[in-house]
Amino acid sequence: MIKLLLIDDHQVLLDSLRLLFKSIENVEVVGVLNDSRRAGQFLDNQDVDILVSDLHMPYVSGIDLTLQLRKTHPKVKILLLTMAEDALHIREALRAGVHGYVLKKTGKDELENAILKLMSGKKYYSEAVIDELAATADEDFNDARPETIEHLTGREIEILKLITQEKSTAEIAEMLFISISTVETHRANLMKKLNVKSAIGMVKFAIKHGLVE
Repeated sequence: MIKLLLIDDHQVLLDSLRLLFKSIENVEVVGVLNDSRRAGQFLDNQDVDILVSDLHMPYVSGIDLTLQLRKTHPKVKILLLTMAEDALHIREALRAGVHGYVLKKTGKDELENAILKLMSGKKYYSEAVIDELAATADEDFNDARPETIEHLTGREIEILKLITQEKSTAEIAEMLFISISTVETHRANLMKKLNVKSAIGMVKFAIKHGLVE
């Protein structure tokens, strides 16, 4: 049996997904969580083959959760099931190390195919996801950046832009559906990567390198 853990902050969707996956042969839903902060503890006590998670969630996003679990539970395969189909989020998810990226508008057949692909050691991305990546293949968020500056993730660029708009840490957390501590971690990483000591330094960098108008 393929053992799944489902994580989404919407209980109605969780209940629907549980019924859908239970109808797939050789698939067992061993747990459902509406709070992504509980994932690590659950995995410490339960064998799971694939974690199916939303991307945008309070406290810990699907991408932040991926980064955590790749370190603490590297054998668990992670499938993001999300509404986000823009290149920024897709690339950020790929960099984080997700094994699959499927859109919520998909059907049972594709979800079953994704599960089987992951269990065979392969990765799986929705056709619309592949199309979006292909359409933006020439984009490079770090074009013309100094070589001394480390690569910025999509989420870091997103937060950097919001900082230039004078958004507070709490406002950024609410807008991006992540925890305040996660925003603070990203801010600290940005200052380290950009070699600046304040928000003003980050704003100057963003203006200099064309991240804001």
